[in-house]
Amino acid sequence: MKYIIDTDPGHDDFFAILYAARRLDVIGLTTVFGNSTVENTTKNALRICDLAKLDIPVAMGAGKPIVGDYVVSPIHGADGLEGGKSIPSTRRDMDPRGAAQYLIEMARAHAGNLSLIVLGPMTNVALALRVEPKLAEWISEISFMGGSTGTGNVTAFAEANVWKDPEAAQMVLASGVPLRMAGLNLTGQARLSQAHADRMAKAGTVIGGHAGQILSFYLKQHSARYRRLDAPMHDPSAVISLVHPDLFEFRDTNVSVELVSPALRGMTICDMREIDPFPGETLPKPNVKVGVRVDGPASVEAMIEAILEYE
Repeated sequence: MKYIIDTDPGHDDFFAILYAARRLDVIGLTTVFGNSTVENTTKNALRICDLAKLDIPVAMGAGKPIVGDYVVSPIHGADGLEGGKSIPSTRRDMDPRGAAQYLIEMARAHAGNLSLIVLGPMTNVALALRVEPKLAEWISEISFMGGSTGTGNVTAFAEANVWKDPEAAQMVLASGVPLRMAGLNLTGQARLSQAHADRMAKAGTVIGGHAGQILSFYLKQHSARYRRLDAPMHDPSAVISLVHPDLFEFRDTNVSVELVSPALRGMTICDMREIDPFPGETLPKPNVKVGVRVDGPASVEAMIEAILEYE
């Protein structure tokens, strides 16, 4: 199986990309607004690829949601990867194709043998589906970090990636593509700490040193917001579940996105009821494999081991 990562680097995106590149056949990245502007997230993706010597295309995508505008979270700093200031700048050029065009062309070329890993707002995928509906047939699966079965982070019930473009998320959820969700309820079970940052920094490798700095910055930002010294391992969880499914438990669930209520906009409505229908009643059909449990320590260890394989 080949993979394209749709991403908005992003500190946790940094770890997810590097992990995926060691464990999966990643053939390209597409970028989107989210943790920063799409110009910044694209630069960050190019820098990460140079750092890790990943010879894959990076295609720039959407700079705003389908409806309205968006707000950048200060957790990721001024440029989305502030903790990674030590990562060298790059002269690498992005792919001349836009993200939606790139996704369509790659899905057509690798129909039935391409999956997507979506780590930011789903705008690029939604736009590609709008241009080419057959994309839903060509893509084998989308594993995404987003949503929650319970509380949110950007609002009481909305998770940031979905909240930043809820219309796009709903379009993808309704597309018929097989979906795998790593929401806040799952990612919060895998915790990253300063001890993990120190371990990577002391490994004596170039990428380990950068990884330690990046995680230390993210932990500092996260603790200022959430008053905890550790932080959830968000984006890598959407990748690790593909490599180590034995560490995860998923439940077939109907998921939709609230688009109307101002108070609940961006909420992922996950029908977690374990019920049988009454005679003549039709219950919503599951459309997402929702992550409900993960062996957090083992998942974190899997990620760190991959990071420490780099020079």
